Amino acid sequence: MKLNKITKAAICMSLLAAVGCTGDFEDINTNPNGITPELFEQDFNHIKGGFAPMFNNIYVYTPEWVYQLQQNLNSDIWSGYMATPTGFAGGINNTTYSLVDGWNGFIWDYAYSNVMFNAYDIAQKSKGKYDQFYALSLILKVEGMHRLTDTFGPIIYSKFGSTESTIEYDSQEEVYNQMFSELDFAVTELTKRVDAGEATSFESTDLSNYKGDYKAWVKFANSLRLRLAMRIVKINPALAKTQAEKAVAQKFGVFTTNADLFKIISPVYNNPISTISGAWLDIRMSADMESIMGGYQDPRIETYFDSSTQFPGQYKGVRTGIAINAKGDHQDFSGIGAVVRSKEVVLMTTAEVYFLRAEGALRGWAMDGNAETLYKQGITASFDQRGVSGASGYIADNVKTAKNYVDPILIKDDKGDIVYDGAQNNAAALNNVTVAWDAAATNEVKLQKIITQKWIANFPEGQEAWSDYRRTGYPKLFPVLKNYSGGTITTELGVRRINYVQSEKAGNSGGVATGVAKLGGPDTGGTRVWWDKAGANF
Repeated sequence: MKLNKITKAAICMSLLAAVGCTGDFEDINTNPNGITPELFEQDFNHIKGGFAPMFNNIYVYTPEWVYQLQQNLNSDIWSGYMATPTGFAGGINNTTYSLVDGWNGFIWDYAYSNVMFNAYDIAQKSKGKYDQFYALSLILKVEGMHRLTDTFGPIIYSKFGSTESTIEYDSQEEVYNQMFSELDFAVTELTKRVDAGEATSFESTDLSNYKGDYKAWVKFANSLRLRLAMRIVKINPALAKTQAEKAVAQKFGVFTTNADLFKIISPVYNNPISTISGAWLDIRMSADMESIMGGYQDPRIETYFDSSTQFPGQYKGVRTGIAINAKGDHQDFSGIGAVVRSKEVVLMTTAEVYFLRAEGALRGWAMDGNAETLYKQGITASFDQRGVSGASGYIADNVKTAKNYVDPILIKDDKGDIVYDGAQNNAAALNNVTVAWDAAATNEVKLQKIITQKWIANFPEGQEAWSDYRRTGYPKLFPVLKNYSGGTITTELGVRRINYVQSEKAGNSGGVATGVAKLGGPDTGGTRVWWDKAGANF
C-alpha cells in the first residue's frame, strides 16, 4: 500500500467510467486549460476537492453493487437487520460463513482509496495553515476508518503514506488512541472558531445536513467519541469512561435533537439499498426483525419495511444462513421500505446517542441523566425521527416480547412430493425482554433492553449494529443453519471480523504479517478484534 499506488488507484477509480486507466496516466491528468495552482487554490478549491469522495465512499452510493459488497452482504446481514433470498455462489458465501475474498476486498479498497487517501491529501494541504479543513477531514476520517478497523482489527493508520516496501499495521488499540487524539484536535479547533464568531468556509463543500456549521460538526465529533468510548468498555473501562464523559461534558455536547443527527445527502443518487431491495430483490427483511419488531407490534415497522407481496398485509422476514432452494421462494417477502427511498444515508442518529448515554449511566458514568430517562428519550427520539406516533404507550408496555419465527413456504412438485419445506427454518423467539424499563431488573437485563431498542432505532445502518452485537451479544439473533466456514467461525458466536484482503496480501505481505501478529489470533472470521472481549458485560 505505497502512497503512489494509492494515489493512482484513487484517481483511476474516478476516471474509470469515462476513460479507463491506461499507461497514459500522466497525460490524462494534465490540465489542457493550463489553470495555474494560484487560480486553483482560490476559495480553497485545492483542499475542498478531496471532501466529496470522502463523503461518498464511507457508504458507497453508486454503483449499487459496490455497496452490496462493501456492507450489504456482510454487516447488514450479520447485524440481524437484513437477509438475502438469493443463493449467491450456490449458497456458500458470507451469509453462511464462507467469507468471499472477492466481495470483501471492496470494504478495504474503497476505504483506503477514497477516505484515507483524501484525508491524507487534505492534511498535506491544510494542516497548520487552514486547520478548519484539517479538523473537518479528521472527523470524516474517524467516521470512515473506525468502520474499517472494527471490521478487520489492526489496519494501516499512522503509517499511511509511507513509501517503504513494507507498511506496518497499527494495532486496533493504537488506532483507537489516535482517533481519540484526532477528535481532540478537531473539537478544539472548531470550537475556537465558533467562539470567535468565524463564518464557515465549508458550506458549499459539506454534503451532510450540517451545511458547514462548525458547531454541528463539533457535536457530531463528540457523539462519535461517545460511540468509540462505549466500544472499548470491556477492554479498557477506565479510558472508556474518561472519553465518554469528555464527550458529554464538552461545551457543545452531543446530539440531543433529531436535527443534530449525522446524514450524508447525495445531490444525485438514491440510497443504494433501495435498488438492491426494490429492483434487484436481493435483500429482504430478516427473520430477527420480524421476530422482535413483530413481537413488540412496533409501529416503526411500517416505515422500515414493505408488507410482503406474497402474504399481503404481513411483514415477513427471511432467516439468514438457510439452505436456499431458489430465489423465487422468498423474494416476495418484505423488502426494505420508505426508510431507504431517498438520497439520504443516516450514519448516526440522535436516538443512538441517547442509548449510549443510557448505557453509560447504567455503568455509573456522568452522562447528564439517569439510565431510565435516557433510555426513554432514545425511544422517543427514534419515533419522532420516523414520524411515528405512540411512543409513550410503546415505552410503557411490560407484556409484549419477541415472537417465534415461522417460515410458511411449502413447495411441492407435480406429484405432490415436497420439494422445499420452510418449516426447517422455524425458530423459537430468543429475546424475552419487554420494552418497559424495570428498575428492579439486573444490569444485564437493562442492557439487553437498551441495546435491543438501540438496534431497532439504528436501522438500517448495519455496520454499527453488527459491532454492538459483537460487543454485547444483544439482541440475541437466530443462528445460521448452514455454516460453511470449515470450523473457523462458530455457529454460536457468528462472524467476529473479516480476514485480510487479497490486494494487501499481494502488495504488502509483510505488513499483513504485522497485522496478524497484533491481531492475536489466526487471520480468520472467527478471531475477535481487540475490543471484542469475551465474558460478561458487567
